[in-house]
Amino acid sequence: MFDEVAPAYDRTNTVLSLGNDRLWRAATTRAVAPRAGQRILDLAAGTGASSVALARSGAEVVAADFSPGMIAEGARRYGPQAAGGGIRNLSFVEADATALPFADDEFDSVTMSFGLRNVNDPKKALRELLRVTRPGGRLVVCEFSHPTSEAFERLYRFYNDRVLPVVARTVSSNAAAYDYLNESIRDWPDQRTLSGWIREAGWTDVAHRDLSFGIVALHRAVKPDAA
Repeated sequence: MFDEVAPAYDRTNTVLSLGNDRLWRAATTRAVAPRAGQRILDLAAGTGASSVALARSGAEVVAADFSPGMIAEGARRYGPQAAGGGIRNLSFVEADATALPFADDEFDSVTMSFGLRNVNDPKKALRELLRVTRPGGRLVVCEFSHPTSEAFERLYRFYNDRVLPVVARTVSSNAAAYDYLNESIRDWPDQRTLSGWIREAGWTDVAHRDLSFGIVALHRAVKPDAA
């Protein structure tokens, strides 16, 4: 499904989110706070839009995704074969979030945007992210959540149930994929529950803040220093 939507994925996300995807990406980049010399894993990177924002800092960024179609599209846009030689400090890797092909303590920071709810075992993915992060390293998860206002929640549900499918049929190469998007958002747990999962996985200093009235929540945590 994700392979099929890869070419128009970023444009569709911008249209369906009314441009908020760019604000969410900027907030995630600020939370990761990438710096030159760091090694950062951007998991569920899709076509690499979030990875490019991180790589602009000079950090070495690995964009990883389960979908080979997404990885191929990202490499076409930003890899060595892209115009101008692409982005040298950005690489693309096909990876399963529940069995990451990376060594222990390999990354200074790990981040995942709008991908955790698509993993068949998100708790295992959080443990894998912990494994590949160095002690003292940072986790940032940006994910759809639940608006805290009941009135806004009703408006949001109306948009997702009635408006989003119509728009998706117009701008997406696979409108059925966005039916799945709606269902996955509705079934995903709230902010407090996800924070609890992150703690259970072994992360410390867990915190979150709402973006766009709780449509999205930005979760942050730190891997404990080695004893």
